[in-house]
Amino acid sequence: MVEQVIFFTILMGFLITVLLSPIFIPFLRRLKFGQSIREEGPKSHQAKTGTPTMGGIMILFSIILTTLVMTGKFAEPTVKTYLMLLVTLGFGLLGFLDDFIKVVMKRNLGLTSKQKLLGQIIISVIFYLIYKQNGFPTVITVPISGYTIDLGWFFVLFITFWLVGFSNAVNLTDGLDGLVSGTAAIAFGAFAVLAWNQSQIEVAIFSVAVAGAVLGFLVFNAHPAKVFMGDTGSLALGGAIATIAILIKLELLLVIIGGVFVIETLSVILQVISFKTTGKRIFRMSPLHHHYELVGWSEWRVVVTFWSVGLIFAILGIYIEVWL
Repeated sequence: MVEQVIFFTILMGFLITVLLSPIFIPFLRRLKFGQSIREEGPKSHQAKTGTPTMGGIMILFSIILTTLVMTGKFAEPTVKTYLMLLVTLGFGLLGFLDDFIKVVMKRNLGLTSKQKLLGQIIISVIFYLIYKQNGFPTVITVPISGYTIDLGWFFVLFITFWLVGFSNAVNLTDGLDGLVSGTAAIAFGAFAVLAWNQSQIEVAIFSVAVAGAVLGFLVFNAHPAKVFMGDTGSLALGGAIATIAILIKLELLLVIIGGVFVIETLSVILQVISFKTTGKRIFRMSPLHHHYELVGWSEWRVVVTFWSVGLIFAILGIYIEVWL
C-alpha cells in the first residue's frame, strides 16, 4: 500500500510537470517572460538573460492536481490538506506578482521588500487563524530530547517567522540551474517519510506530490536551464515545507532537513553584518553558492555538491526523528 501510494503520487506529479513544460515554456518565450539577470551577479550568468521564468506556475498546477487526486483516492482531504494548499498557493501568488513586475513591468527588483513582507505576514496570520480554530496544538518539540514548549498565543509569531523565514530562504537558494529543484525534492521526500511515519497520510501525499513536481521541473531546469521557476516557485516551496513541518510538529527539525536553505540564508546575513561593521566581506559573494562559483567551481559542481549536502541533512533529520 505504502509503495503504491508513493509511486503513483510521485509519478503523477512528475509527469504533469514534464508534459506541461514543452507547451508552457514556448508560451512564456512568446510572451517575452524572460529573466533579467542582475549585473552585480557573476558575469557568467549574463548568458542566462532572457531564459523564460515563472515556471513555478507549472509546479503549482502539478502540486494542486496531484494532491487533490491522490488524496481523494488514497485518503480523505482534511483541514491540513487545505492549509498546505492555502499557503503554497498564497506564497506562489505573491511570487507570481513579484515575477510579473520584474518581467512585464521591467522593474528588476519586483515587489518592494515591504510589500513582499506584508503579503507573507497576511498569509501566515490567515494560516494561524485557521490552524487555531481547528484546535491544533501550539507546542513545538525540541529534537532528540522530546521536550515540548507550549507557545500559546505567541505561536502566531513563531508561525509567521517560520513561514516568512523559510520562504525567503528557499528564494535565496534559487540562484543556480537546478539547485532548488534538487534540494527541495530531497527535503520534501524526507518530510514525506516522517509524515508517513506518523500516519499523517494526507501530509505525506502532499510532500510526495511536491517532490514529484519539482523533479519533473528539474528535467528542464537542470544546467543549462530552459526555464526558471522564479519567485512563483521558490516562495511557494519555502512556504510549503515550513507548513508541513508545523503540521507534523517537527518545526525545529526543519532547520536540519532544510540545512542547505539555512546555510544559504546565514551566508547572506553574515556577509551583510561583516560588511556593515568592518567594511570587509567574508565571502566573495553571497548567497554561498555564488562564492563557490567565484572561486572557480563549475555551476554543475556547486549544484551537485549542495544536493549531496542536502541529502546528508535529510538522512540525518530522519535518523534523529525515527531512530534516536
